[in-house]
Amino acid sequence: MGWLIGVDVGGTFTDLFAFEPESGRIVVHKVPSTPADPSIAIVSGLEGLRARHGVDLSSMERFAHGTTVATNALIQRRGGRLALVTTKGFRDLLEIGRQIRPRVYDIQTDYPPPLVPRERRLEAAERIGPRGEVLEALTDSEAERVAAEVAAAGVEGVAICLLFSFLNPDHERRLAAAIREKCPGLLVSTSSEVQPEFREFERMSTTVLNAYLQPQVTRYMERLGNAVDRLAPGSVIGINQSSGGLMSIERASRFPVRTALSGPAAGVVGAADVARRSGHADVITFDMGGTSTDVCLVRGASAEMTFGRDVAGFPVRLPAIDIHTIGAGGGSIARFGADGLLKVGPESAGAEPGPACYARGGTEPTVSDANVALGRLPTELLGGDMRLDANRAKAAIAPLAERLGMSLEAAALGIVRIVNANMMRAIRAVSIERGHDPRPFALMPFGGAGALHAVDLASELGMRAILVPPSPGILCAQGLVAADLKEGFVATCRMPLAGDIGRIESELARLHALCRDWWTAERIDAGTASSQLVVDMRYIGQNYEIGVTVPAGDAIRLPAAEELARLFHQAHQRSYGHHDPAAPIEIVNLRLTAIGRLPDIAPPRFGGSGETKPSARRPVWFSADGPADAAIWWRPDLAPGTIVTGPAVIEQLDATTPIPPGYQARVDTGLNLVVGAAA
Repeated sequence: MGWLIGVDVGGTFTDLFAFEPESGRIVVHKVPSTPADPSIAIVSGLEGLRARHGVDLSSMERFAHGTTVATNALIQRRGGRLALVTTKGFRDLLEIGRQIRPRVYDIQTDYPPPLVPRERRLEAAERIGPRGEVLEALTDSEAERVAAEVAAAGVEGVAICLLFSFLNPDHERRLAAAIREKCPGLLVSTSSEVQPEFREFERMSTTVLNAYLQPQVTRYMERLGNAVDRLAPGSVIGINQSSGGLMSIERASRFPVRTALSGPAAGVVGAADVARRSGHADVITFDMGGTSTDVCLVRGASAEMTFGRDVAGFPVRLPAIDIHTIGAGGGSIARFGADGLLKVGPESAGAEPGPACYARGGTEPTVSDANVALGRLPTELLGGDMRLDANRAKAAIAPLAERLGMSLEAAALGIVRIVNANMMRAIRAVSIERGHDPRPFALMPFGGAGALHAVDLASELGMRAILVPPSPGILCAQGLVAADLKEGFVATCRMPLAGDIGRIESELARLHALCRDWWTAERIDAGTASSQLVVDMRYIGQNYEIGVTVPAGDAIRLPAAEELARLFHQAHQRSYGHHDPAAPIEIVNLRLTAIGRLPDIAPPRFGGSGETKPSARRPVWFSADGPADAAIWWRPDLAPGTIVTGPAVIEQLDATTPIPPGYQARVDTGLNLVVGAAA
C-alpha cells in the first residue's frame, strides 16, 4: 500500500501528515495557508513533502482533506444565487423558522437574513400528507411551469423542499427532473436526498444551505481534484465530513453542507485515536489554532455526536461530532471595548497580515504576540522556515500596557489570562454544563497554540493530567488519515415503542440495503465493513428526541422493545438527570451509518538522539512574579521515559509546550507528553 496523506487547511497554516503503511514511516509538514485559494497551499505542501522528505507522490494511494471552504462561504455569505421551490403556501417558512429569538435577552439581535429572498422562493401546487399519501397530485404542466420560473430567475442553484417529501419523495424527484431538463447544468438539491427526516424548517434550512454552498464548493473540488491528479495520478481523494468520516470528492460536491465542520471533526478523530492508544480513553480535546478554539468531550475513545446544530447562525440537521467553537486563537486581537475594559477576540488577525510578530504588516496586539513577549514562544517556527519578531510583538503590546499603567510583561500576561478565561468557558460548556465532571478527564491540547495554554486551563479546572500528542499542530491532518470512510442514512418512522415493531424492522432493512449498496460502490471489503445504528427516541409529548446508540454489526437486528427502553432511560438520565420508567416512549428516526475501516496508523517510532540535556536556556514569564530561567528542550530528541521538570519549554516543528515551575512532563511509550504536577 502506498502513502496515505492527510491535509488540513486552517486559517493560518495548512498541515500535512503522511503515513506509509508498509514501512510505518510518518512524515509531517506545515506551510502557510492561502485563503484566497486553499488548493495553492495544498500543492505547495505536497511538493514540500516530496522535496524535503522524499515522499513519492506518485505512490500516494489516498489523499484525505479537511476543508473550511464551506464554513468560510457561510460566514462571509459568499455562496451561490439561489431559488427555492416549496409546497404552495409555505414559501415563507424559511423566514418564519421557529419564531424564537437567537438571543433571548437581546431585543436588537435578529436571525441572519434568509439566503433566498422572497421573490426567488417559488411555490408548487402539490401536497403530500403526513402518511406519505398524495393529497394534491403534481401535474406535468405544473412541474414545467415551476421549471420555467426557475430558468427565468437566473440562478446558479435551486433547493427543493416539499411537505412530507421525506415520506414520499416522488414530487421532489419529478420537479428536479423537470428543472434539470429545462436548465441543463443547474445545480439542484432536494431535501429527500440531502436529509430525509421530519422537522420541516430544519430540513428546508439544511437543503438551502447545501444548494447555497454547491457552486463554490464544486468549483473548489474541481480545482483540488485536478491539482492532486497532476501530482499523484490515480490516487483516491477523501473529503472529511462533520461526522468525522471520509466521503468521495463527488459526494462532497453533491452534499457540501456535510463539510461545514470538516476540519475540527478531523482533529477530534485524531485525538480519539491517540487517546485509545495512550490508555487515556476519556479526554477533553482542546484545539487552538490561529483564529478559533474547538473543544469536544471524548469518552471511551469515542466522541460525542449531535444531529442538529447551528452553523454560522443557520440551523443544520446532519450528524456531526459535537464540537463547541469560540473565537479565540493565536491571532485573536486584544483591544479595549466600549466599556473601557480589555477584550481578547473574537476578531482575529488571521493569516494575512497575521500577528505583529509575523512581520507581515500586522500592528494590532494578539495572543501570539503576548506569548512571544513572555518568552513562551521561540523566535523561529516550522524548523526555521518562519521567524517571529519579538520587537514587533512588544511594540504592538506597548500601547495597551501604557494605558493600563503596567509593565509590558504584565499586560501580556493579562492578554493570556483573558483568552484562557474565554476558552475555559468553552470547556465548561461541553463538560460541567452537561453533567460531566472534567477532573477525571485528561486535557488533550492540539493545534498550533493549544499546548501553550494547556497547563493554565487544566490547573483552573482541577484536571490532573494533560496529554500532548506527538504532533499536536498536525493532529487534524493525522485525524484525516485515521478517519474511516462513512456514509449516513436516515429514515423517519414515528410510532410508539409499544406499537408495531415490524414497521421499524422493515425500515431498518431498507437502510441496511442502502449500506450494502454503498459498500459495493466504494469497493469496501466485507472484512472492513461495519455499521452503527442510532435510534432517536423521546417520551410521548416531548418536543425533542435523544439519539440512543445501539451496538450493531453487519447482521443488524433491532433490540427488543424492553432493551430499547432501558437504553433510552439511561440516555435520558445522563442528559437531564432524571427519567420516568412509567412514561410511554416513541421512536422518531432510525440512523444507520455505513463504515469502511481503513488501515490503522502505526504508533510513531522514536528516532531522535535521546539527548538528556537542554539545548539552551532563556527567561520565560510564567507568572507576574518575574521571569524564570527555563530550560529549552527539542522534543524529537526526548526518548520514552524522559522526564522534563519545569521551568522548561519543549519545542518542536509544529507546537510549543511550556512547563511551569512545579510541573513536569514525561514522555510515554507512544511519544506523548504526559504533563502534571511534579511529584
